[in-house]
Amino acid sequence: MGSLNPMMETLEEEKLIDAAKLILRELDSNKKLSNEAIRILEDLGTRLAAMVKINETKDDEDGNEELSDMKGRIDSIHSQVMSWEVGQSLIWDSGPDEIQEYLKAADEIRRLIERLEGLNPGKNSEEHDLLRKANDVLQTSMARIEEEFKHMLVHNRQNFEPEHFSFRSIEDDGLDDSSRFSFGDDLVDDSIQRDSISRGSEVHIMDLINPNVIPDLKNIAKLMFDSNYNRECSQAFISARKDALDDCLYILQVEKTSIEDVLKMEWATLNSQIRKWTKALKIFARIYLASEKCLCEQIFGQSEFIASFCFAESSKASILQLLNFAEAIAAGTHQPEKLLRILDMYEVLVDLTPDIESLFPDENGSYIRTEFQDVLTRVGDCVTSTFLDFKNAVGSNVSNAAFPGGGIHHLTRYVMNYIRTLIEYSYSLNTLLKDHGEDQDQNSSSSPDTSPAFEDDSINENSSSPMGLHFRSLMSILESNLEEKSRLYKEEALGHLFLMNNIHYMSEKVKGSELRTMLGDNWIKKHNWKFQQHAMSYERSTWSSILNLLRDEGLYHSGNSGSISKALLKDRLQGFYTAFEDIYKNQTGWSIPNSQLCDDLRISLSLKVIQAYRTFVGRHANNISEKYIKYSADDLENYLLDLFVGSPRSLHSFHRK
Repeated sequence: MGSLNPMMETLEEEKLIDAAKLILRELDSNKKLSNEAIRILEDLGTRLAAMVKINETKDDEDGNEELSDMKGRIDSIHSQVMSWEVGQSLIWDSGPDEIQEYLKAADEIRRLIERLEGLNPGKNSEEHDLLRKANDVLQTSMARIEEEFKHMLVHNRQNFEPEHFSFRSIEDDGLDDSSRFSFGDDLVDDSIQRDSISRGSEVHIMDLINPNVIPDLKNIAKLMFDSNYNRECSQAFISARKDALDDCLYILQVEKTSIEDVLKMEWATLNSQIRKWTKALKIFARIYLASEKCLCEQIFGQSEFIASFCFAESSKASILQLLNFAEAIAAGTHQPEKLLRILDMYEVLVDLTPDIESLFPDENGSYIRTEFQDVLTRVGDCVTSTFLDFKNAVGSNVSNAAFPGGGIHHLTRYVMNYIRTLIEYSYSLNTLLKDHGEDQDQNSSSSPDTSPAFEDDSINENSSSPMGLHFRSLMSILESNLEEKSRLYKEEALGHLFLMNNIHYMSEKVKGSELRTMLGDNWIKKHNWKFQQHAMSYERSTWSSILNLLRDEGLYHSGNSGSISKALLKDRLQGFYTAFEDIYKNQTGWSIPNSQLCDDLRISLSLKVIQAYRTFVGRHANNISEKYIKYSADDLENYLLDLFVGSPRSLHSFHRK
């Protein structure tokens, strides 16, 4: 049959439709087919057979023509693609026209493959052979594009200069890192320094890749994904960016170290590494990771999931490297000198938690979020354990010998400077110590407290906080330890002087810092009263016996109230001089480091001793020969000024002849 014109084809189709409707009605009525229906069906079969033959002939002619066209295009694209495989030059170095032509060719071969696949070619058909050749061409082009994609990512990286990004650093009173938790003879410096990492810093986005190549990278990624080479594209990007993030950590001076290496580090080295880590983590998260995520979204903007996947996979190794260091620190020994640095680490981790949640919000980042939270928990547990171990160390610190001169013990200096610095971490410590509370009745010294009952208006929100309760407990532990140390002195007076010095030091440290808010004014009043009591006890134990020598009791002959024993008077005076000289020799070697406290005690002694001496000598001037007067009242008063300088002296060279 010849080809039908459009009008005739339409009429034939309408007849076929009417016939089909009639057949359906007859079949639906469950009746035997009429002769008319049978005749129509026979005619319908004949016509359908003829139409199928016509269409098959037409399709064969059109199909042969289409295959021929596709074969020609595939051969042409194959030649174009293979021409770039011969040389070593890069397409993206050859100018925009070459780039556009290559991408257009690769996209065309992709579409030709889709058309061939739509024909459902048989295994041994011409279409199948053509499809296989097209796939080979596509694979070659995708390999070349993948190579150039990675090359562009690597060679268009922007320099990362962290010195251009600064975070506020506050130097305040803190514990000097050179100070170790040693209660030996090494002086613990009162000056304390702490690096403070600012909170709430804005996220900074920087160009990690030359902005000029971003459109090309985006086009390559889209083409590779459309060609079902998404895995190859993603892996190329992840591989290139992993190296870039490794380089970033290197620039930030974060070294790759195992947990075993960290645990073996000396404290000086470890301290330096922690400082670098806290600064690096913040810059890395707030600047580099934020910029990295932005880059992923620029290149893989066609798929939010793919952008998220590539970002999580490229940054995972670097983040885990940073977290592994923190985990190693948390697994180490709970040495007190580490606490401030570990608190810095904890606060940085807490501070960056919202950033991590925002950077990795979906299932692709769930592993990173989980690891981050786990490390945060471990570091927090390490802070708690280290602080509690510190309290135990204060209580269990034992001295085998009395502290020379009765001055301020290293333990007192260390503890007070230590807790003054910890005030800066109040929020963190209150959070971490809330499940390790101290009862109110534990906040007292183990020895009986004979101080007057001060009205306790200091139990406020701060002092009743977990940190406040622990600090009160720690101060009581320190006092108890100092009382034990005071018993090591052979001279009772020196033991009182020692407690006076140390409790006064504690009180002054509280008074001059934020500890005052936490412990309250009544704590200060109570401890002011305590050190004053020890000052009075010192005076009594040192000077009571010598002042008794300057009294009149026992100087008069019995039965004769007007007669005084000159011999006894002489003995009393000589006894006073001898006792004064012994005190001078010993107590010039004793120490009162606080100048105001020292002056106050000297004035108190002068009022008592010098006044008593002047009165005694003046009252008995007629009965004492001048040759027995070794020192004038002014001499003695000047000598009292030599007490408590920490360097023993002697008065023998000053004796009058």
